[in-house]
Amino acid sequence: MRDTRESRLLLVLLVAIAFALITVDIRGGERSPLDGVRHAAASVFGPVEKGVASAVDPVGNAVAAVRDSDERHNRISALERENTGLKQRLGSNDRNRGRAAELDAMLKTAGRGQYGIKGAQVIAIGAAQGFSWTVTIDAGSRDGIKRDMTVLNGDGLVGRVTTVARDTATVLLANDPKFTVGTRMEKSGELGFANGQGAGVLRVELLNGKAAVRPGDRLVTFGSSRDKPFVPGVPVGEVTRVEPAGGSLTRTLQVRPFVGYSKLDIVGVVVEPPRTDPRDTVLPPKPEAPKPTPTVTVTVTPSASAKPED
Repeated sequence: MRDTRESRLLLVLLVAIAFALITVDIRGGERSPLDGVRHAAASVFGPVEKGVASAVDPVGNAVAAVRDSDERHNRISALERENTGLKQRLGSNDRNRGRAAELDAMLKTAGRGQYGIKGAQVIAIGAAQGFSWTVTIDAGSRDGIKRDMTVLNGDGLVGRVTTVARDTATVLLANDPKFTVGTRMEKSGELGFANGQGAGVLRVELLNGKAAVRPGDRLVTFGSSRDKPFVPGVPVGEVTRVEPAGGSLTRTLQVRPFVGYSKLDIVGVVVEPPRTDPRDTVLPPKPEAPKPTPTVTVTVTPSASAKPED
């Protein structure tokens, strides 16, 4: 539009009309005849303004974040609780799998020895009846448990029953200093007596002071008269040290027991002895010795076509 007299008059007229509309709108308040137009404009441009303001106003974004933080915190807390529950269930499953493996190993041991056993769980550890190394199991007289029965697990000899109540029984562990069991060496059949020492090893006195024994040899229970308190063939432990004979009539051995007495859980009480002595059949097979790695030697010979240098 050209800057002419007509255009200037038109501009003045439009400005006057605008002021007149503003005056009418202010005086009309909520009943203003322009209220509908104003709402229509807000509906059209409001979302655009909100988007632009969100993009260019970091303070507004921060306020919104603070306002929503409680909701996010609640969601995070719920997720943390769910994760904790999953971990607890996973731990429980791991424990159940571990106990199932113990039970399976014990049943295999009982099967190899043809022992009739009653399964039980260790429910307490302590000096019941004045003994230093005892455990309480959740099986008693109503389960067929009697005094002087052999107790084992998947690894070997645990101990013997000493006292019996209706629903529980006390087991004296094989590492107790008052514990004694007759033993027999694998293969050689040398007899002896094992005594607990209250720690991680047993002390064995072989009756033959000249017996040929070396570390790694294994022992099982010899068995008692009428199979009480010990049935034969239960794995006892492995020789770790042979004491010098020194002219003694007996031979002293240090034996590492197969059973970990500080972590007992599932055990079996032998309520029916085997018909025949299983001897060494209950012992697990020894691991095979690692085969030596073959060594290859490469010899380089000079080529026949090579000529010596002058």
